[in-house]
Amino acid sequence: MKKIFSLAAFAACCIQLNAQEPADALRYSWTNSSGTARQQAIGGAMTSLGGDLSATFVNPAGLGFYKTGDFVFTPGYNLNNTDATYFGRTEKDKRNSFSLGTSGFVMGSETNKRNKSGSAFAIAINRTANFSNKILYRGLNTKSSYSQKFLEEINTKNDKDANSVAGNYPFGTSLAFNTYWIDTINGGSSGNYQFQSRATIGNLLQENAITSSGGITELALAFAGNKKDKFYYGGTIGIPFLNYNRESSFTEADASTNSNNNFDFASITENLRTTGVGLNLKLGIIYKPKEYIRLGLAVHTPTFYSLTDRYNASVTTGTENYKGLLSQTSGDFTSGQDAEFKYMHSTAYRIMASASYVLREIADVRKQKGFLTADIEYINYKASSYKTDPDGDNSQETKDYLKTLNGAIDNAYKSAFNFKVGGELKFTTIMARLGAAYYGNPYKNLGHGEKGSQFKLSGGLGYRNKGVFIDLTYVHTMGKDVHYGYRLQNAAFAGASLKQTGGNILATIGFKI
Repeated sequence: MKKIFSLAAFAACCIQLNAQEPADALRYSWTNSSGTARQQAIGGAMTSLGGDLSATFVNPAGLGFYKTGDFVFTPGYNLNNTDATYFGRTEKDKRNSFSLGTSGFVMGSETNKRNKSGSAFAIAINRTANFSNKILYRGLNTKSSYSQKFLEEINTKNDKDANSVAGNYPFGTSLAFNTYWIDTINGGSSGNYQFQSRATIGNLLQENAITSSGGITELALAFAGNKKDKFYYGGTIGIPFLNYNRESSFTEADASTNSNNNFDFASITENLRTTGVGLNLKLGIIYKPKEYIRLGLAVHTPTFYSLTDRYNASVTTGTENYKGLLSQTSGDFTSGQDAEFKYMHSTAYRIMASASYVLREIADVRKQKGFLTADIEYINYKASSYKTDPDGDNSQETKDYLKTLNGAIDNAYKSAFNFKVGGELKFTTIMARLGAAYYGNPYKNLGHGEKGSQFKLSGGLGYRNKGVFIDLTYVHTMGKDVHYGYRLQNAAFAGASLKQTGGNILATIGFKI
């Protein structure tokens, strides 16, 4: 038996949205930022090298090498392909997008020619994360059902009231209950019901389709100085603007030919938009113990974001001869408006160390013959966390939820190392560059197939003459990751294994100023 409250009854209810999950925290920390074409061609290694505007976003001490100024513009184009394997079946999808690498200007000056000391100032913008992607996977799931996620929410709240279940979870569980994806068990009484799934658990064809877009674009103000062309130091204030959009549709259907078991299929569609602005600080030093050796160290603080989620959901269930086809949306509870939730989020911090060897290191950089450089980067992914926004919902329930979420982040992720190497050879006005980068696994092994990494190979050419420079680069990416359509606390669940390949084409155009 089931009762469904009228919409008027819901008007007085406090509807709370908690759409965050551990994967959101990883998304904003496990990023591969763009840069200038020169920097990307050498694997992204820039912690000890300097002399490039992209140092603003890696090690601002590298700006201290500037004696004059540059204006730089870096357009790019990304190609993303994803193969997703779910219960032995593989599907392919792709999504391409334009991007903007490091662009802006830097002004350097020699403040004391006798002591070979100077300073530099830069204003730059960079795409530090690109969320444009499409994922599609399908398979026959013999282990679990999405509907068990709703049942676990009911059990966690120890909610045995059908009217409460029908209205107090308007972004998932209530929609599933009101469309009979889940239902009461016969024999219960008012306020003492138990609940079950109507899905044919153990024999479900499932499909998940996710389309995401947006990114993080960071505006940076940087200052650097040098002492006797031996010791360089710098700092960057970063102001990232985050925009993330995701539309997902998860469907599960009865894999049998039985048309009388009261379940044909069920589908949940979710739309999430996250926007906000953050603040971070990057500090770094570079030291030259010898003219041809450069050693670098940089620290990136967490980015402290103020974010807002806007969210809606809908469920459609086909129950064959039982109740037919039913649909409901979260807008039925919110007067057609998206739910909104404001919160604070801090990302993982980073520590980078690097060494470079410059071939024929002399003051006139036009006569240098090239370099070799390598970076190692430490990132503590489990340091990401959420907390309430002073201007948002500060109820104890929300605080408890975010505390639980932070605990889930600690349990799901770990620290990891990234490695970047690259080099350049100069032939008068032409430069040739090669690089590689490896981004380590951020996941703890919890027994659900958690594993992810990325490997990048890059190469490019550069031209410099009479105050004009043009750089072209191609970066090829090979990566693996996992994606979970849902997670369960008390039952087996599985994710899709992702193999991602892609390319990034960049062109940097610059002028001496």
